Amino acid sequence: MVKRDDPETIGRRVQRLRRERGLTQRQLAEPAYTPAYVSTLEAGRVRPSDEALQHLAARLGVGFEELATGRPAHLATDLRMRLTEAQRTHASGEADDAAAQYERLLAEAERFDLTDVRAAALLGLGECALDTGELIRGREYFERCEQVLAEAPLPARVPALRGRAVSHYLAGEIRYAVYLLESTLDELNRNGMHDPDALLLLYASVIGPYMDLGAHARAAQAAEFALALAPQAGDPALVARMHRSVARTLLAEGRLAEADASLAKAAELYRQLQLRTELANCHWMRGYVCAQKGELERAEEELRAAQGMLRERRASLYSSQVVVELADVLHRRGKSGQAAELLHQVLGELSSERGAVHAAAAHRLLGIIAEDADDTEAAEEHYVRALSLLERAGAAGDLADLCRLLGDLLRRTGRVEAALDAYRTGLGHRTAPGTTTLGPAPAQPPWTATQF
Repeated sequence: MVKRDDPETIGRRVQRLRRERGLTQRQLAEPAYTPAYVSTLEAGRVRPSDEALQHLAARLGVGFEELATGRPAHLATDLRMRLTEAQRTHASGEADDAAAQYERLLAEAERFDLTDVRAAALLGLGECALDTGELIRGREYFERCEQVLAEAPLPARVPALRGRAVSHYLAGEIRYAVYLLESTLDELNRNGMHDPDALLLLYASVIGPYMDLGAHARAAQAAEFALALAPQAGDPALVARMHRSVARTLLAEGRLAEADASLAKAAELYRQLQLRTELANCHWMRGYVCAQKGELERAEEELRAAQGMLRERRASLYSSQVVVELADVLHRRGKSGQAAELLHQVLGELSSERGAVHAAAAHRLLGIIAEDADDTEAAEEHYVRALSLLERAGAAGDLADLCRLLGDLLRRTGRVEAALDAYRTGLGHRTAPGTTTLGPAPAQPPWTATQF
C-alpha cells in the first residue's frame, strides 16, 4: 500500500499541477466531482479517497503514486533496476564500484522515503565494507539496516543481523558473534519461521566461529545444513542478465508490473551469487574436516575451491583466512616452503582487528616451520605474537595448544621456569569456566540434512 503524503501537501501538489496545465477547478473536477470539492482539497481541508486521486491523476496526466507521494513516475521501478545493477557489480567482485552505486541509491531512497530500497542499499554497503575489510563501517551500515527494518518479520532482518555478527567475528569477538547467530537461529526454528534463505545465511555464517571455539560437531552439522539448503542454479549470472534485459523491454512498453517481477527475479539471482562467499565457507569447513581425518589431498582440493570462490568475489579478508588453512595442509604434506610463502603473503591482510584468530594461526604455523628449521628465536617470536592475538580474541582452545608449543620450546632451550609458566597459562585457559563450552545448541529445523 502506498504511503501517502498529508492532505495539505497533496492539496498543494494538485493545485500546482492544475495551474501548470492551465486547467480550472471545474475542468479538473468534472464530471465526477464539483469545483467546490477541488477547492477544498487544494486547501488541504479534506483527505481525498483513492478514487478521487485516481480521477485527478488521470485528468492531470500523472500517475496515482506521483500524485499521492510526490515521487516521480516510474521511480520505484527505476531504482529497482539500478539496485540490480549495483548487485551485479558487487557479485562480480567490484566492491568499491558497487559501494558508490549503493551510496547514490541510498540518497534517493532516503529522499523519497522508500524503505525497501533504503534497506537494500544499506545492506549492500555493509557487504561491500566486509569485502574490503572495513569492519566498523560495515557494522554501522548493518545496524542502520536493522533499524530501517525494525517492523519487518525476522527473516527479512536476518541478512543485516548476520552481517553484524560477521563483522564482530572478523574483529575477533567470536563468542558474541556466535550468540547473535545462534539466538537468531533459535528464534526462527522455535517459532516455525523456516525460511530457507535466512537459515542458509545463518548456518553458513556460524561455521567459522564454531571452528574457532572448538565446537567442531556444531560446525560440521551447520555445514551440512547449509549445503542442503543451498539454492541450485545452473548459471545465476546468465539468468539474471536475461531478466534484466526482459525488464528493459517491458519498461519500454509501459508494462511496469511485469518489469518489476523480472527485476525481482534478477535481484534474487544476484543475491544467490553473493552467497558464494557463504558457500565457500562450507568448502572451507569440509577442507578442515578432511585435514582432521588425514585426507590431506582432498583437504587441499576443498580449500583451493573455497579460495577460488572467494577470489572471484574479491573477498580479500576471507580469502586470506582460507590461505592460512591451506598453508597448514601444505605443511603437513611436506611442502613447508610453499606454506611459509603463502603465510607471509597474507599476514599483511590480517591483524588483531581483522581476522585475529587466523593471524594468530599464521604466526603459530610460521613458528612451527621455524622450529623445524632449528630457528628457535624466530619460532619464539611467532608464538608470542600469536599468543597476544589469541588472548584478545578469547579463543581458549587455540590458546591452550599454543601455550603447550611455547612451553615445549622454552623447555628445550633450557628455560624451565618460563616453560612451566607457559604450561600453567595454557591449563588455565583450557579450564576457565565459560570459555571452552557453549550454551545449549539452538533449536533445529524440522528436517535433517539427509532429507535433501
